[in-house]
Amino acid sequence: MSVLVCLAVILFILMKFVGGEKGTRSFIALFLNFGVTFATMLLMGSKNNPIIITLIACTVISCINLFYINNVSIKSIAAFISTMITLVLLVSVIFILVEMSMIQGFGIEEIEELNSFTLYIGIDFAKVAVCTIIMGTIGAITDTAISISSAMNEISIHNPLIDRFGLFKSGMNVGRDILGTTTNTLYFAFIGGYLALILWFKDLSYSLGEVVNSKVFSSEIISIFCIGTGAILIIPITAWLTAYILSKDQNITPKNKLTSE
Repeated sequence: MSVLVCLAVILFILMKFVGGEKGTRSFIALFLNFGVTFATMLLMGSKNNPIIITLIACTVISCINLFYINNVSIKSIAAFISTMITLVLLVSVIFILVEMSMIQGFGIEEIEELNSFTLYIGIDFAKVAVCTIIMGTIGAITDTAISISSAMNEISIHNPLIDRFGLFKSGMNVGRDILGTTTNTLYFAFIGGYLALILWFKDLSYSLGEVVNSKVFSSEIISIFCIGTGAILIIPITAWLTAYILSKDQNITPKNKLTSE
């Protein structure tokens, strides 16, 4: 426990030193997001509709990450709307993928550990699989959305004569740079989190085909593809919406924009 406290203190000091007030808010937001996630799991365990609960939780998490950390501003509003649009588009795609791939439930590798437990708990595992992917997506798309909208807002401030198309093009260029690092982040997060699983597959003498077709491996790969799809979709949506909002409000001068932040 003392190690966790020390690490938390170090993290807070670094975030405060580097990020200032926003760093402090980001640190507090970690605990707020944990509280929302924990409450979501409790509500899902109470046999409520997990999809609706997850979507509400994702909306609250987006508000915390965008409005609490960055305050209510043009860039945070544009990022929030873009996040909601992308989330709605993804939900239908995730439903179809989970239904076709049948990744819900547990894999054969986990059966031995679950033999002493009953699986009749009154929860639809297909919906749980959808909720898992949605929760994994929300962090990536909010991060990408605020990065693009914030950069476009700065461009608009320092170049108020830029037109809507030029602003949109700048946002797309920023998004393309972010996309490369996001996909690599997803890949290494998977490898780091499931390195022990890969070693276990090796000890079980699984062939490459058995590894690829195992439910545990397939569910994570599909999650990465869904999160990556969300990270791609959020780029043009945020770029267009932010360009539309910034160019529409022609009466806001650079000075007023700075004070509104």
